[in-house]
Amino acid sequence: MAGPTRFNNRDIKLYRWRWSGKNSRGQRVKGQLVAGSRAEVEKLLGGQRILPSSIRRRSQVGRGLGSIKSRDITLFARQMATMIRAGLPVLQAFQVVAEGISKPAMSALVQRLLNDVAAGSTFAEALAKHPRQFDSLFISLVAAGEQSGTLDRMLERVAFYKEKTDSIVGRVKKALWYPSAVILIGMSVTALLLIKVVPQFESMFAGFGAELPALTQFTIRLSELAQAHWWHAVLGLVGTVLGIRFGARRSSAFAYLMHSLLLRIPVIGNIVLKAILARYARTLSITFAAGVPLIEALETSAGSAGNRVYERALQQVRTSVAEGQQLQFAMRMTDRFPALMVQMVGIGEEAGSLDTMLERVANYYEEEVDNLVDGLTSLIEPFIIVLLGSLVGGLVLSMYLPIFELGTVL
Repeated sequence: MAGPTRFNNRDIKLYRWRWSGKNSRGQRVKGQLVAGSRAEVEKLLGGQRILPSSIRRRSQVGRGLGSIKSRDITLFARQMATMIRAGLPVLQAFQVVAEGISKPAMSALVQRLLNDVAAGSTFAEALAKHPRQFDSLFISLVAAGEQSGTLDRMLERVAFYKEKTDSIVGRVKKALWYPSAVILIGMSVTALLLIKVVPQFESMFAGFGAELPALTQFTIRLSELAQAHWWHAVLGLVGTVLGIRFGARRSSAFAYLMHSLLLRIPVIGNIVLKAILARYARTLSITFAAGVPLIEALETSAGSAGNRVYERALQQVRTSVAEGQQLQFAMRMTDRFPALMVQMVGIGEEAGSLDTMLERVANYYEEEVDNLVDGLTSLIEPFIIVLLGSLVGGLVLSMYLPIFELGTVL
């Protein structure tokens, strides 16, 4: 069977089309669709056994499917689960969900899925044609649900999983962006004072005819340096960020190094590590409980780790398990997983409740991430006050020292 069709979603122009025609019972029907071309509209209507008599393009609604967010996919999974549990056939569930979606790009995506399923593809095969929107876990669970007749339950599990992972990713982003924003604000305020404010004082000090205090001289030299080379600093910062991103995309070794360094950052690295462990445990728990073989579940978990260090470790675990080792021993051999996690996995294997134990592990580490992020927020707030106060206060003091000394002399 041929692999999934891949295309660049950002190159597709989407339009809103108004149509009218007759359905399979000869009744006149009309409505609106979001699609890229008239031929696609005709194909979509044909899949629903509608003979169009009029199709008119209204307006462009966007380009591509790139604006689709993770929460849109989560909502789609939950809506489909609700429709299927209510007894609707998959095609009708697609149609109801598509009509209720207000976001044009998401509506177009659902209609494409509907068209593929109507043409004979399975739900999982239709999802596989859109790898940017649907990851391997989503596709695996839907395939398992189709085979076992529990599609609604699997879609609910997907929605639950994505809500949990989105929450944990959001917490980690907050932990990463908060200190970065503080440092950036501090640097910006300092640069503004050095480039715009200090030169005004320097011109005033030129007529004093006395030697300036050492702190003031240092600030003036720093100001001159900032005025002459501020754009070098900006270009250097932007170049460093872009260079790291480009290098991580082009070189697996460089990406591995960056991810390894991230895990070693004090406090932040611990938060990222706990989030990775929670995501791994959650992914493996859901896939294994759905009846996906352990080897395939480990492959999916490795792909969703979000960190090259643990992606490699999980690939090693997968290889060891495929060779006949127990999961707990395979995890211990990598020296990447905490002893508590390995022990709980071992208990789950011996008791035949690996999915339940992994879910408990995921809950534990998700709670740990929440506590660490809250602790970091509480810790960094006084640091912000001290940092900004020291920077601004130090510069202001250095500028007013000569004035104070002049007043003392007079």
